[in-house]
Amino acid sequence: MWGTHDAQGEDKGGWGLMVRFTTLDWVWVALYLLLMVGCGALFYRLGKRSEADFFLAGRGLPWWLPATSVYATHTATDTPMWVTGIVYQHGLRGLWYTFFSAWCAISAFVSARIFRRSLAYSQAEWQSLRFGGLGSELLRGWIAGWMVFMNMFILGWVGIAMGKLCHLIFGWPDWVGLVLFSTVCAIYVLAAGYWGVVMADFQQGVIAFIAILIVSFWGIFEAGGPEGILSKLRAMGEEWRADPFAFTGLFSGDFPIAWFATMLVIAIIGGFGMGTAIDWYVEAQRIQSARTVRDASYSIWWGTMLVLTRNALWAVAILGFYVLYPNIPDRAQYELGWYRLGLEFLPAGMLGFFFAAIVAIHLSTVASHLNLGAVYATRDLYHHYVRPQASERELVWVGRISTLLVLIGSFFYGLMMKEITKWLIFALWIMAAGVWLPNILQVVWWRFNAWGYLIAWIANLGLSWLIVWVLPAFGVLPNLPDYVQFWILMGLGALIYVPVTYLTPPEDMRQLVRYYVMSRPIGWWGPVRAEAERLGLIAPRNVTRHSLLKREWSAEEADEWTREDWLTILISPLAYMALMFGVALALLQMKRGVVILITGILLTAIMHWIIDPKLKAASAEYEKKQKAYLEHLDKILRWEEVR
Repeated sequence: MWGTHDAQGEDKGGWGLMVRFTTLDWVWVALYLLLMVGCGALFYRLGKRSEADFFLAGRGLPWWLPATSVYATHTATDTPMWVTGIVYQHGLRGLWYTFFSAWCAISAFVSARIFRRSLAYSQAEWQSLRFGGLGSELLRGWIAGWMVFMNMFILGWVGIAMGKLCHLIFGWPDWVGLVLFSTVCAIYVLAAGYWGVVMADFQQGVIAFIAILIVSFWGIFEAGGPEGILSKLRAMGEEWRADPFAFTGLFSGDFPIAWFATMLVIAIIGGFGMGTAIDWYVEAQRIQSARTVRDASYSIWWGTMLVLTRNALWAVAILGFYVLYPNIPDRAQYELGWYRLGLEFLPAGMLGFFFAAIVAIHLSTVASHLNLGAVYATRDLYHHYVRPQASERELVWVGRISTLLVLIGSFFYGLMMKEITKWLIFALWIMAAGVWLPNILQVVWWRFNAWGYLIAWIANLGLSWLIVWVLPAFGVLPNLPDYVQFWILMGLGALIYVPVTYLTPPEDMRQLVRYYVMSRPIGWWGPVRAEAERLGLIAPRNVTRHSLLKREWSAEEADEWTREDWLTILISPLAYMALMFGVALALLQMKRGVVILITGILLTAIMHWIIDPKLKAASAEYEKKQKAYLEHLDKILRWEEVR
């Protein structure tokens, strides 16, 4: 058994390892691994055709495939540990920690559209479209190198989470689980590239979702069902754990309103930028693999909706785990609570399916980051700087070698990590703080230049380690709450990159015009827009209306930012909130939960009704129009230069 608990539910036993697999359990695992390796063999022909196929599946995927990939990628081995840790500590209000994903609520309809139109393979390549000159080249190299490192780093923390879990289940050393399953995953990623990733993600997403439903509902049942969980919380005097808004004060306590407000700003406003969350870089690949602008938008929105509602389901199960084992003092142990529900209570024969699902959620994330790290190493470093004339065959092989190098690097980072949550908070919050606003400014403000953005990155790397680790270690600063660290880092960074931006010249107007007509960014682009109109590249704004909300659009009208976009931007995060907390509270059989859930469904339907006609018009023959558009633009700019 896993240990005993006394009459009050306190965990007394430790974590004895008595999980034994039957033959059927091992059959489940073996069949799943064969399915994934077979997926690589099946899509090997497609992946080897070209660089675009190896890294973007030929840019031809319907929205539901990259949406499933978004969901599967963000259902990693470490994810239930992280969600368990925050919900065990904070109750349902801990779900707000997971709401950073809501940047997709706005990004799906703003920066995703802008990025898909740019046709850039990666965020690093996009920098060379948005900026020009030496600054652009330095940025592309910097972002590419940074993302190769970050993908190794992410794979390291995901891998060590799998290592910890295999140690818990089988008693293996941590490095075995870290190395074994990531290596199996690398087989189909090396063979088929992104085709293998996205098609395997679809299968893994389905398997993972079924397992999450089974284990979570089983855990809720073992804890006494919804009423049993709530009655036990009341008996313990901890009914606040079922309240998503149980704040501890404005600035005091472990869950203050100030933290909540900071999180909302980061998550929601961040959707106007690119790279404002660590997840953006993964989503960028999904955006470019979608066949149209509309498919790109919906892939991000619906994939993230699945992530948030999955978190809600986990949260209720974790409340069940809490009432069963309420006094576990060690975070490293209670982070494994959701896994414990499955491994302790599922019957023989089902354990193998559960472990196969754990492997599925692990491989989906590993595969995505292996291929993404290889994108930056191949497209942005090798192809751009080393061998611009490389053949498609050569680039595919470089992609495979890069995949292998990213895998090996991740093993070293994984062995350095001890506590999952500490590293996640540092990566998600702090390392993004100093570049959060610059990541928005580069999208919405024409005057922000490459030098301002580059210095923001460099300054933030130094400042984040200084504020979070170095100065507190020497007693110069106290250990500040993470939300205070965020605002300090953002302010200190602004004192550096804003003067640099104004002290250096703006980007070349031809570069800005080219970027503008390709991507049609939102925000303060007045001088660039005026120049594009003067050159005859775009027509003056003219959106004809016969009703408050326009239902029929021409492609030219759909390129403009209108009230329909702003209504969608307003409704989308509200729909996410209502769906996430509606699911959680409805599962606890609270009437307000049902009302909130219905509200979320209605908001989603209204949002879709408002924006879908416009997205269809913006997507009509977009690739063909883009090619003709750029050819015309090149002629105009060459003529202007000669004149």
